[in-house]
Amino acid sequence: MSLPDSLVVVDLETTGANPVEDRITEIAVMRIECGEVVERWQSLVNPGRCIPALIQRIIGITDDMVADAPTFAQLADHVRALLDRSVFVAHNARFDYGFIRNEYARIGEAFEAPVLCTVKLSRALYPEYRKHGLDALIERHGFVCNARHRAMGDADVLWQFARKVVADFPSETVARACERAMKFPARPAGLPEGVLEGIPDGPGVYLLYGESGPPLVIGRGVSLRARVMEHFAPSRLKGKDAELASQVRRVEWYETAGELGACLLEAKLARARSSAAKRPVKGGTEAFGLRLIPHRKRPPIMERVPLHGTDPVTWEGVHGSFRTRKEADGLLAGLAGAYRLCPRRLGLEPGGKGGCTAYEMRRCAGVCAGKESIAEHDARLVGALRSIRFGEWPWSGPVAVHEHSTHTGADAWHVFDRWCLLGSVETREEFDALCARLPRRRFDLDTSRLLQRWLGAEENREKVAVLARGD
Repeated sequence: MSLPDSLVVVDLETTGANPVEDRITEIAVMRIECGEVVERWQSLVNPGRCIPALIQRIIGITDDMVADAPTFAQLADHVRALLDRSVFVAHNARFDYGFIRNEYARIGEAFEAPVLCTVKLSRALYPEYRKHGLDALIERHGFVCNARHRAMGDADVLWQFARKVVADFPSETVARACERAMKFPARPAGLPEGVLEGIPDGPGVYLLYGESGPPLVIGRGVSLRARVMEHFAPSRLKGKDAELASQVRRVEWYETAGELGACLLEAKLARARSSAAKRPVKGGTEAFGLRLIPHRKRPPIMERVPLHGTDPVTWEGVHGSFRTRKEADGLLAGLAGAYRLCPRRLGLEPGGKGGCTAYEMRRCAGVCAGKESIAEHDARLVGALRSIRFGEWPWSGPVAVHEHSTHTGADAWHVFDRWCLLGSVETREEFDALCARLPRRRFDLDTSRLLQRWLGAEENREKVAVLARGD
């Protein structure tokens, strides 16, 4: 026998993916001794809270079904007896193990056991395959599952997998693979067991919290779990990264239907954090553009035009979009150097007699020293400003981007016009209502830049659908 002699195959159904905040709704245990099943046990569990509607649809366990079920506290002694002195086996095992440990912690008891993860075991023995989730194993190996997403049905699949690996590989190979599958990377000391393993693989936004106060980090990822795990990877546990990892005590996450939704949500949460801290949002909200004051003789000849919250259709002669004066001045300085423009006339240098500093260095054509006319200088400036004209909207009107998550089945529709977000909704009915009555455009610089970056990828532009007038 190449597997450990005493195994308990465990599968749980829960109210969610967070082992600290969520609860068990069903538990199944198969106890195996020397390759033979000696006991099978399962029970619904009253979680003491409502089961989210999405979870009810996925696993088929309703609030009514668990209303009269025992609580985990009532089952704790029997569960411990089943798990006693055995290797704890589960798919993505630290997730299930974390839930069990936290349930015991709530009743003031400790629980420890050696853990064997069948995801890691599958990766070790079948490295040629990319996917190792339970559905992938069922399809790949032809396993039979009479009740997918129910605890005993899924546990049965794991027992079929265990028997297959014993039959397919030499005992020494399986033993080495088990050894690898029982090793886990170091977990941050401040995080409860199973938290990281419970984070989903789909796109979304995560928040890392310390003991108290606002989040230490707000980030996003195409795979939430992989992105959060990066913060605690051994290669990053030094310097500031190590200090951050040591402070983390809680992780929250929000799944989204796609990458664009994650980008928008991250920006929204970042603004909320800055607002709560009563400090300016990164970059601020006072976005502005630059406009040439025509025929003005005295400098400065560039005026700031507020953009935040305005409708881009109303902009006339506006160039660029900036968060700070430093950002705008830096761009103007670059244009001045490239086109021999006068920094004094652009408002980058205080007034004075004689030529400007740039003229003395032969970098200004000399409008400040009477060497060229204001008309000549400003004509060259107009040409230079064309290079920073605000990006033209590529479509004739509003557009929509539809995202669908293959992980949760969730949908999202994001509607934009002239670089402004008009709304994000999660159902077709809400989308139809939004299209029937589009709100007015309100410019936000962060959203605009986010959208321009996202549209920079050709595959993303192909996801854009122009809204017909009847949409």
